[in-house]
Amino acid sequence: MEVVGRVSGRRRWSDAEKLEILAEAFQPSVRVRDVIARREVSSSLIYTWRKQMRAGKLGGAVAALPAFAEVQVAEPVAPASCVSGLIHIDLPGGVRVSVDADVDRGALARVLSVLR
Repeated sequence: MEVVGRVSGRRRWSDAEKLEILAEAFQPSVRVRDVIARREVSSSLIYTWRKQMRAGKLGGAVAALPAFAEVQVAEPVAPASCVSGLIHIDLPGGVRVSVDADVDRGALARVLSVLR
């Protein structure tokens, strides 16, 4: 004996049902494929309904498109020229420590721990 979980044939979905399924499918941190399996809807229907919703063809509902942050790409800044062998360490609060390249690591670590 074989048990088939899917409904055979065409189903009719009301606009309210479509909107409910879409709202569920496109929640943050929800996988669309999980909703498809749970609701027994094909993936093509989900995306067709979403397109219809955005066009205002599902009960007059129009979905708000996701908001994106504006990003501006700046020109790369050339690093400031420094004296050979000199290391500048900028700490939070505007403190700058300048040391020679052959500074004792232990001493530098103690100084930095005090300045933090």
